[in-house]
Amino acid sequence: MRLLSPFFVARFLNRILNIHPSLLRRSRLEAQRQALEYGVKFAGCTVHFVDENLDAGPIILQATVPVLDGDTEESLSSRILKEEHRIYSETVKIVLEGKYKSPVAACS
Repeated sequence: MRLLSPFFVARFLNRILNIHPSLLRRSRLEAQRQALEYGVKFAGCTVHFVDENLDAGPIILQATVPVLDGDTEESLSSRILKEEHRIYSETVKIVLEGKYKSPVAACS
């Protein structure tokens, strides 16, 4: 896990995907632990384009999973991981088929 240089990202703008095991713009680090501590009802994952800022690029897809009463970090993470596999494949297909255009790409 690395933060890519702005030069590198600019060279491949809107061509680098990242998957994150949380519903971005809501939580970033230790998302499953935070979800359990805060008592949220849903957690999930996000696939987005990479930009020069950490986990801030345009979101392409998200998936949610319910947070169950007996959940641990491990059980919640396991359900989220299944959704990560599903939506990452779906995102790649959407992007390759040209069915998603980043707002940044649309302006250039």
